[in-house]
Amino acid sequence: MELLLAIDAGTTSVKAGLFSPDGRCLGIGRQEYQLETPASDRAQLDPEVYWQACLKTVQEAIRRPGVTPKQVKAVAVSSQGETTITLDAKGNAIYPALVWLDNRASDQAAFLAERFGKDVYARTGIPEVAPTWSACKILWIRQNEPEIFSRAHTFLLVQDYLIYRLTGRIVTDGSVSCTTLNYDLVENAWWADVQEAIGIRTEQLPEIVQPGACVGTLSPEAAGLLGLSTKTCVVTGGMDQAVGAIGAGNFKPGKVSESTGAALAIQATIADPMIDPSKGIPVYCHSVPGQYLFVPVCPTAGMALKWFRDSFFQDEMKKADDEKMDAYDRLTKLAEPIPAGSDGLIMLPHLMGAFSPEPNLLARGSFTGFTLSHTRGHFVRALLEGVAFLLRRNLEYIELTGMVIPEIRSTGGGARSRLWNQIKANVCNRPIVTLANEETALLGDAILAGVASGVFRSIEEGCNSMVVVKESIQPDGDARAYIEPYRLYCELDQRLSDYFKRVGAGFKPALARGNKSNG
Repeated sequence: MELLLAIDAGTTSVKAGLFSPDGRCLGIGRQEYQLETPASDRAQLDPEVYWQACLKTVQEAIRRPGVTPKQVKAVAVSSQGETTITLDAKGNAIYPALVWLDNRASDQAAFLAERFGKDVYARTGIPEVAPTWSACKILWIRQNEPEIFSRAHTFLLVQDYLIYRLTGRIVTDGSVSCTTLNYDLVENAWWADVQEAIGIRTEQLPEIVQPGACVGTLSPEAAGLLGLSTKTCVVTGGMDQAVGAIGAGNFKPGKVSESTGAALAIQATIADPMIDPSKGIPVYCHSVPGQYLFVPVCPTAGMALKWFRDSFFQDEMKKADDEKMDAYDRLTKLAEPIPAGSDGLIMLPHLMGAFSPEPNLLARGSFTGFTLSHTRGHFVRALLEGVAFLLRRNLEYIELTGMVIPEIRSTGGGARSRLWNQIKANVCNRPIVTLANEETALLGDAILAGVASGVFRSIEEGCNSMVVVKESIQPDGDARAYIEPYRLYCELDQRLSDYFKRVGAGFKPALARGNKSNG
């Protein structure tokens, strides 16, 4: 039987999955690592950690009875975006990987925004320049580590680095490179003016290929370390958000998926990257060649629920541990009997600022409207509703471009909650579709591997074969009950936005906008 391998490098872990062409996951490997944070605005990692984690996860995923190396037809690799790795002329990493959420390059971001600001959206699809972007990080290295910069031969991303270690080729694709500021997503080429501004040559960036392209086969060294065949095809996956969309069956215009993990990220497939007249919705290159994605991001969704659990529900966490159940299930059980709208309690889930649909890095979270009659269950439900309201607001902005959204495919840890899914269905007044396989980034990689190796004739055929719907949750009688709470949420969000901006000088700035990894 032909098998497909997937590797996804996230912010704090690398995952690998072995799949059969009918979508069955035969093996999963996961290797976590701890980011180095030498200062409050810095996050970095030795690039070798990514490679060693990759080796261990693949070895774990393929260690299954009856699996032979020649069965693995192809392996596709995806990763977080923006994390920047520096290689010398011999191909050795000479500086820590500057992880996407590293904000040391704020001065460089301001410089590049001043120089290119009016052209940024038209060239990159991203509304504003942030220190997370790779071009800002490269300029920081030039200005603060001149000895390293003088030895730098190539700058690349995590996906690119792993593919280099697997094949010896230095390549990238538009999907993973579209949030670097170096890449022109309309022309599918490097933006030469930016390279000139940061002091590098275009030749110091990887060769651009299509996402889903077979870029070679495993080198003898890599094949030996992994226990695979040198005939195994290596495929570019793209950014984790994009391959995750494919893994959710979101591969053509009109399809929408959302991932409620630590952050809330929405993916809407579009054919034209410039259809948003407001120029406010972030646009990424899809891992489906020729397609693009709206990707509005809201930094704290599941992270807000985790904060609430850890801060106020230590007793429930202990009970859950004693009963060997998920603490989140205990929280949502408290929220189940609370009526829609939480008896007037409204929560703004902006615990690390607001990004989409209206950016305000000084925004903060808020519970508004509680009385002596409100219980802990009210607060849990209000938080779940607040994230659902934020989802709806972003969908409404997307609809202003003319897109029709018949259903929403829901992924991430939040999709495990039946209550949260029902709240989203009612608030958005659309079906919420959950999937049998939660590892949508790995599944999307496997589909791309299948297409590149000839197992599937197209991404659509791969999705039809491998993506399995678990449940379609329809809006129920509470949908009408959310009309007024949603209006009040929008009004509160607007009124407090000005307040947060006025008093924001007293707050520590939130992390700048960046790609939210599934890992």
